[in-house]
Amino acid sequence: METLEIYRGRLIDHIQLVVRDLAAAERFYTALLDVLGVPLGGRGEGFFWADELVVSSADSPAAQGELTGRQHIAFQAADSEQVERCYRAALANGGTDNGGPADREYHPGYYAAFVLDPDGNNIEVVYHGEAKRSASSVHITFDAD
Repeated sequence: METLEIYRGRLIDHIQLVVRDLAAAERFYTALLDVLGVPLGGRGEGFFWADELVVSSADSPAAQGELTGRQHIAFQAADSEQVERCYRAALANGGTDNGGPADREYHPGYYAAFVLDPDGNNIEVVYHGEAKRSASSVHITFDAD
């Protein structure tokens, strides 16, 4: 059997979504990320962030007055039960069903659910099946000089 390897943490530095209703987006993403065990990293004038995701209002300086178009973002889950909990939390906090939790044909063990966030972005939560990770996450520390 051929070994399938995937690499994470090398391609995307961050993603910014510019939304119509920042409060609705924060409610949605906070609920979803809470199930994943990812805390909000912080808030600023017209934005909030968690890990590599930045969500801002159109009037925030970084947005330059433009909403982002429909995006597809996939969050990694630790197991299929976490996929299901995320799906329920997303629906309970302003999300709309876009494909309930189920096995998908993308590769063996791919279990995912899809919801639309309050701005219509296609948000996926996926469990890739049993696998060994070289590390649970990447921890980056900056020296304060």
